[in-house]
Amino acid sequence: MTTELRGYYPEIEPFETGFLDVGDGHTIYWERVGTKGAKPAVFLHGGPGGTINPNQRRLFDPDLYDVVLFDQRGCGKSTPHAGLEANTTWHLVADIERLRVLVGVEKWLVFGGSWGSTLGLAYAETHPERVSELLLRGIYTVTRPELDWYYQFGVSEMHPEKWERFIAPIPQDERHEMMLAYHRRLTGSDKAVQLECAKAWSTWEGETITLLPDPVYSAHFGEDDFAIAFARLENHYFVHAGWLEDGQLLRDAYKLKDIPGVIVHGRYDMPCPLKYAYQLAKAWPKADFHIIEGAGHSLGEPGILDQLIRATDRFAGKN
Repeated sequence: MTTELRGYYPEIEPFETGFLDVGDGHTIYWERVGTKGAKPAVFLHGGPGGTINPNQRRLFDPDLYDVVLFDQRGCGKSTPHAGLEANTTWHLVADIERLRVLVGVEKWLVFGGSWGSTLGLAYAETHPERVSELLLRGIYTVTRPELDWYYQFGVSEMHPEKWERFIAPIPQDERHEMMLAYHRRLTGSDKAVQLECAKAWSTWEGETITLLPDPVYSAHFGEDDFAIAFARLENHYFVHAGWLEDGQLLRDAYKLKDIPGVIVHGRYDMPCPLKYAYQLAKAWPKADFHIIEGAGHSLGEPGILDQLIRATDRFAGKN
C-alpha cells in the first residue's frame, strides 16, 4: 500500500499587507494569508537574503491558519535593498517579535527552512514562551565546519563543474578563504565586479540545492537584483558566523524542551549536512525527526513538501 504524497494548498493572495519600520533605517515588507484570527504562524524564508514567494503561502490550510510571511532586512520588497548595516541575526529575531506584537498574538507556530531554520532556532531559544510549535526544514547551525563544507571543501567534490564556476572570479592565491575573498568583492566599490561575484555566489547555491538539476528553479538565482541581495547578505552573515558562538544553537537546544516540533531533512542535502539535523533531534526529544530519502535541500522536493504539509495540518488539529 502506498500513501499519496501531499502537495501545496491552492494558490492564495494575502488578505493584508504592509511595511513595518523596524528602525536603523530598515523597513520590512510583510503579508498575512489564510483566515484572520485562526491559528497564528510565522514563516521564515531562507538565505540569508532570500525572499518570500507565493508557494510559501500554500504550506498551510488557509481555513485553519493566519500566517505572517515577511521579507527579512535588505531583501525582497524590504528596504534598503541589500543593505548590510544593522543587519544581523539578532536584529531579525527582534523583527519577528515586532511582527508578533503587530498582529497581537501571544505565541505562534514558527516555520523556517534552511537559513530560516537557523533563525527559527535563534528566535525559539530566545523567546521559547512565544513559540507554540517549531517546524524546521534543512537544518543549518552556521558552525565553521558547515560553512567550510559548502564554501571551501566538501560540496566541491560532489559538484566539481559547478565549483569551477564558483571559484572562477577569485584569483588562485585567495581561494584558501573563499568567503573572505568574496566578501571583499561583494562589499567593494566596483559595481561590475560586485555583480559578477554576486551572480557566481548565488548560482552556486541555486544549482546545488535540488537533488536533480532544475534549470527553471536555479535560473532565478542568477537574476541581477536577487543575486545582489542574496550574495551580499548571505556572505555578510556567514563571514560573521551568524553572530553566533560556535555551536550555540545546538548547545542551547535544551531551551526547546517544552516546544513540540518537527524536523524535516533530505538525506542528500548538499548545503546543510544531515549530521546537524541528527544532532538537533537528539538534543530536542520533543521533535519528530523525518529523514527524507532521495531528497536534497529544496522545500519543493516531493518527500520534503509532503512531511511539511502533514506537519502544518497536524499542528492545526487536522489529520
